[in-house]
Amino acid sequence: MEEWIQLLEEAREIRRREADWHFINSLPPKLRLALTYFVEVGDIYVASRIAGMKVGEFDELRRKAKVPMV
Repeated sequence: MEEWIQLLEEAREIRRREADWHFINSLPPKLRLALTYFVEVGDIYVASRIAGMKVGEFDELRRKAKVPMV
């Protein structure tokens, strides 16, 4: 269990470090919240729902924000 938690935390740290925060912070609140949720949790489905987008559309936004899929 501890290994799993450590892996999740490492993935979160990679997403935080690689994300383009200048781009993310320039977005409207709903999209900013969705990307921040994705960075913290890594759940693209829920993040896309927060953004009000289809998963594919949100994935494009994620790529523009330089947030890796870890």
